[in-house]
Amino acid sequence: MTYYAVNFCGRSIVRMMGAGKSSVGRCLQRRIHVALLDIDKIVASKSEMSVSEIFAKQGEEEFRKLETEALRSLPTAQQAIVVTGGGIVLRKQNLELLKRLGVVIWLDGDEETLFQRASRSGKRPLLQGTNPRQAFAEMLKARLPLYAKTAYLRIDTSVLTDEEVAVAILSKLKRFARGAEEGPASATAS
Repeated sequence: MTYYAVNFCGRSIVRMMGAGKSSVGRCLQRRIHVALLDIDKIVASKSEMSVSEIFAKQGEEEFRKLETEALRSLPTAQQAIVVTGGGIVLRKQNLELLKRLGVVIWLDGDEETLFQRASRSGKRPLLQGTNPRQAFAEMLKARLPLYAKTAYLRIDTSVLTDEEVAVAILSKLKRFARGAEEGPASATAS
């Protein structure tokens, strides 16, 4: 699952581990030519440590605090694609901050595909335990309702290339914008 907060003319996207946030974000950026803001990179830059180092030295709770601070610091008027980590939905205040940035898009996928993608690099702090598959399944189960609560749009990335996901995002955003102009009842899409 991945969320993106894309804020171009008030549009937003957010994501879950393994859904292709960075590569899809770059594809979107090439298509719409706006800034790409990656919350993990902002946190790492401000902390002068990688996300893995923050988790190892300061723990997940400190990382989540830094993640919220980075999200809060983003200008709401700037046209941008905001890429987040999948755990950003774990703090209630982040849900409202994301919605203020624009249209929240949930990049989803089937559990096995997401796990395979997420575990490829071997650098995910939350998948470093003795049973990463079980840890992933538990994270996913806990986060699914939060993703569903926060996202305006949902895209299954399981069988799509990064470029196809970018095209799907832009297509759904156009339909969403048309629906929003017609009224709130027609503005929901999945």
